[in-house]
Amino acid sequence: MTDQFNNQNGYGQHGQPIPPAQGYQQPGYQHSYTQPVVDAQNPRKTSSGRTFGTAFAGAALACVIAFGGFTVYQNVTGAPSGSSVTLGASTNTEIQAQSTDDTLPEAVAQKCLPSVAAIDVYTAQTSTDMFGRSTSSSGTLTESSLGSGVVLSEDGYIVTNNHVVAGADALKVTVGGEEYDADVVGTDESSDIAVIKLRNASGLTPVEIGDSDNLTIGEWVMSIGSPFGLEQSVATGIVSATSRSQIMSNSESSGSDGYGYGYGGSSSQSSGYTIYPNMIQTDAAINPGNSGGALVDSNGKLIGINTLITSYSGNYSGVGFAIPVNYAVNIAQQIIEGKTPTHAQLGVSLSTVNAQNAKRYGLKVDSGAYISAVSSGSGAAEAGLEEGDIVTKFDGNAVDSASDLMLDVRSKNPGDKVTLEVNRDGDTKQIEVTLGSDESSQTASTQQNSSSSGELLNRLLNNSGSSGKSDAA
Repeated sequence: MTDQFNNQNGYGQHGQPIPPAQGYQQPGYQHSYTQPVVDAQNPRKTSSGRTFGTAFAGAALACVIAFGGFTVYQNVTGAPSGSSVTLGASTNTEIQAQSTDDTLPEAVAQKCLPSVAAIDVYTAQTSTDMFGRSTSSSGTLTESSLGSGVVLSEDGYIVTNNHVVAGADALKVTVGGEEYDADVVGTDESSDIAVIKLRNASGLTPVEIGDSDNLTIGEWVMSIGSPFGLEQSVATGIVSATSRSQIMSNSESSGSDGYGYGYGGSSSQSSGYTIYPNMIQTDAAINPGNSGGALVDSNGKLIGINTLITSYSGNYSGVGFAIPVNYAVNIAQQIIEGKTPTHAQLGVSLSTVNAQNAKRYGLKVDSGAYISAVSSGSGAAEAGLEEGDIVTKFDGNAVDSASDLMLDVRSKNPGDKVTLEVNRDGDTKQIEVTLGSDESSQTASTQQNSSSSGELLNRLLNNSGSSGKSDAA
């Protein structure tokens, strides 16, 4: 998907970040081929209290809300027991360079380029009636969007963004100078991660996997991918910041990129949200087509999957974001093993409390996350959280909104214990909660058990400018 915009001038709402276009096509580049159709299976505070908005770095985004965390997956050289797939290179090599300005970029590019793929997405042509409704498919596949991916195994498992492959009827992937047909192994819309598998591939060069938990602000990095369809492109920069988090709704990610090019698979994506916890911010160039590509360190080790940019124009403006590799590879591992990726879950429905609705409706605090419903059997219920509680802190960090709490939960793992500071009828309480898993309920709608009092407050809050529905965590 490309940068997502809310108007036709190519500007994101309030300058918020957008995804670099997967749907970008160069004039005259589009072509079609026939073959059997492949069935493809509000800004968050940073640690410094600052906020930002986001948009995608290279394809269409679709989201299912499942607020959770991930198991740290550091220095991966093999799959967990029960899986025969080895993820990442089996050996580690250190890059020797005389100077950062001279030979380091050359050495890193030489090492990493064989591990980065260009992904071309094809969709079936459809006919529409006078009302714009789809009536039939011609069976001809046309290239509709593009993106990037990173090789995880010698036999062709590749990790990319969900928004790159969403809605694809067929995939053509170029890696190591060879073109392959590929199938979607699985996706996790709520984290924007997908895994594809090349057909009849062997002897590929898996990327060396680094550790995104130990990054230093200012350290050297390189982005690798296919900006604007220009395969095997590299750009260098630094880690500008870490722990940048963002929630994006599906409605934010639909539309055109401001140039008349679509995002590719947006029509097939679910309503809901995608949650990006603890992203890496970089000034290494990320443009439309870079989504799903690699962000690597000075040793050529993968530290992130390029995903989002902030831009008024829709193209590179010096602020890009990558999903941390520890998070991305853990999700990819679950997908490859045939599991449904799971995330930590508190088990509540939420609304944001602000100064305006707090004063109007006599709430005891003027910021926080109001609990409008508690799911039976959840960690929240077992800990004694109640409807009407307002969460103001999570493990000692301020919670100013429902989005804040959702992102806090997302950064944890199922089974983690967390401490919530809760205002209940004017009294402050410290409540320890053991987070559950969303395995049995992957969408927010299945988590929302509304009651008359919760519905009433939601209605009141919504009438004063809040979102039209509860969020879930």
